[in-house]
Amino acid sequence: MHERFTISELPAPPTAPSTDAGSCTPTINPHGTGCLSPAWGALGAVGTYYPSSNYILVGAQLAGAPSSGAASTYTGPQVLLVHTDGKTFPNGDPWKCLTCGLTYPANFGGASGNNDFTYPINGFHDGKRALAGSAIIDCGNYQFTDPQCTPAQMHAYPLYWDDGTGKPGQLREARLNPDDEHIGFNYIITSAAQYDEFAFMGKLTFDQSNSRYDIGSVRMLYNPASAYWPYAVDSGNRLRFNPAGMIGEFRGWTADGRSAVGIQSYESDNVDAWATDNTTGRSRLLTRHAMYTDPNAESPDGKHLVSEQLLGSGRMDFLGGMQGVPPLTDQAGTTGLVSGLHDNVNRRFFLPQLVDPNTGRSEQLEPNGNWNTAADPAWLADSSAAVWAENLACGANPSPHTCAGSPEPGGRNSRVMIARFPGFQPTPAPSVPIAPDATWGLPYQPGQAIPARPHLAAGTYTAQGSIQGTAKVVVTEDSSKALVMNLAVTYTDYSDTPGVVLNGTESAVRDSDSAISAMTLHENLQMTGRHQGTKKTSEPNGFTMSPALLQSNFQVTGTLTTTIDGRAYTQPANGT
Repeated sequence: MHERFTISELPAPPTAPSTDAGSCTPTINPHGTGCLSPAWGALGAVGTYYPSSNYILVGAQLAGAPSSGAASTYTGPQVLLVHTDGKTFPNGDPWKCLTCGLTYPANFGGASGNNDFTYPINGFHDGKRALAGSAIIDCGNYQFTDPQCTPAQMHAYPLYWDDGTGKPGQLREARLNPDDEHIGFNYIITSAAQYDEFAFMGKLTFDQSNSRYDIGSVRMLYNPASAYWPYAVDSGNRLRFNPAGMIGEFRGWTADGRSAVGIQSYESDNVDAWATDNTTGRSRLLTRHAMYTDPNAESPDGKHLVSEQLLGSGRMDFLGGMQGVPPLTDQAGTTGLVSGLHDNVNRRFFLPQLVDPNTGRSEQLEPNGNWNTAADPAWLADSSAAVWAENLACGANPSPHTCAGSPEPGGRNSRVMIARFPGFQPTPAPSVPIAPDATWGLPYQPGQAIPARPHLAAGTYTAQGSIQGTAKVVVTEDSSKALVMNLAVTYTDYSDTPGVVLNGTESAVRDSDSAISAMTLHENLQMTGRHQGTKKTSEPNGFTMSPALLQSNFQVTGTLTTTIDGRAYTQPANGT
């Protein structure tokens, strides 16, 4: 892709010199409408404001408000409405705090019980409501832009999903469907026998008597039937890649609401975005060779995707840089550990990419490697521009939250950027019909046990390259047949990608018979053809990934090096 674009920064409140009460003085903000926290990551997720492309929704952490008086409400995690057209609200600010003075509904949690309004943010088409975290903010009869939409008119209604305990189930990263009626979310299971994340879809109903939005008609975006396995087993123990049910972690919806967006492997040691049809469960690849992606947003007209990826960052090239390797060892359960590489504590290595969802071809939008994108991107309602928040590439080990030399006002470490595309014809935000339910997924009743994901049974299989060659796959299970303990692959002139031929061996070995375990890779691959390369681990002990990666803490033993056309890519140091 070679689209023309310009990048500029959207306005934000001034930065408080500290988080101390009263540090946001009238000198810093004469309007008394709040200051950003000076902490790393003060600007986060963004959301589309559908009635007008002159505005965008932005999540912000405010700090320094006085302990009493009218300005005391400008504190904590809030949702801002921000002008994108250079204009201001009647008070002279280019932003308006929608939630200042609201109390987040008690006991209703988002990811890890983090009760705030700032992530994710999805606007409703009526301009009066938005999903903000695990609640819906609602200004009644007034659109957010209306001067009569004040905190006195705003309400926060929690999302309620009964997980079988009679209490609200924890919703991880809930996202509103563009039809304004359905919602999707993730749910994590962690136990000695199982570590997994499952996605759900339900329908919103306003429960006026309890002042909340109930999530009903819930279905899992998952089905253990063999029709939805990443690899189908045909006669003669032949493996066939089967793009269906490729949700993994739920990340949102396509612009028409008819498909759920999730992340799963297409190439080995990469995590790409997929769109899975709600009715058939068939999956369509959206990105290609992203290294890792999870924040994605499709333009309202459905023509483009902004995908935050590790492609271009150099973070994962040592592991996933060799293209054309099928996701076979990934079936041993390495994906969770591979995913943990995208962060180093508070530093995220994502870069914004403009993607053609029909081909997966991408173009990096942020050329400055000193900034990394944060949370979810969004589009203007007319599909002419994309918006994202980003943070200085710091805030990680060994010096958390140390970001010296910020060029931003007040030394803040985050900002909101807008990429405008002159070649994109502005189009009105489409009216989205009610999306079909995910009938391919399992219906879910409160308290229902969630089945573990099936895996390839012990045995020897053959996978044919779509162009040429074969891959011999040997699977070893534990004694209870609950886990894959070893998955070994031998490639012989194997090719799925034009001009790329693979030979050699690789394997993924679980180090303990438990759901959460270190895993060891053994790699000795050679790539020939259009590009020459190798992927090799230190031997005889291989490259062992610790479960600490699940906490975004890079801890490994051994080495893994990928060399492409003479350039060697090596792993980061432990703890970085």
